[in-house]
Amino acid sequence: MNAYGLMAVFETPADAMHAAEQVRDAGYSKWDVHTPFPVHGLDAAMGISNSKVGWFTFIGGATGYTTGMIMIWWMNAFDYKIVIGGKPMFSPFYAFPVSYELTILFASFGSLIGMALLNRLPRLHHPLLKNRRFCQGASHDKFIVVIETADPKFNAEETRKLLASAGSKHIEMVED
Repeated sequence: MNAYGLMAVFETPADAMHAAEQVRDAGYSKWDVHTPFPVHGLDAAMGISNSKVGWFTFIGGATGYTTGMIMIWWMNAFDYKIVIGGKPMFSPFYAFPVSYELTILFASFGSLIGMALLNRLPRLHHPLLKNRRFCQGASHDKFIVVIETADPKFNAEETRKLLASAGSKHIEMVED
């Protein structure tokens, strides 16, 4: 079996936040903190920047709006020309409802696809889910920091010392 990473268990959100700051300052890049509830300020302590999902949403929305306008323009001006009451073949006013709905639809698809891509989904197996202490603690009352062995800075002894100095009472290697 291959080792997935080193897991450290912390008792309080403050301990986990302090550990996250130490791991961030040590320069690790492949690590995460698992908590039973959202902890305010943990993203900043981990050094996480804003999500890129918003860009996927924006691109999807812009594509939806453009698709709606072009679709209505094409259908009325070229594909199926019928002059009704002397109205113009294309007007953005009557094309807006369709464009608006397509903006919402494509933006939601962009959000979903962006989230799936950035989270590397679908992932049908994760090594942490086989670890009993992780499953019982992270979803109930413990705060867990996991540093992956794939991290370029990972050294089992040095990483263990770092997590112990951060205040972890239990540190173990998680197998893949």
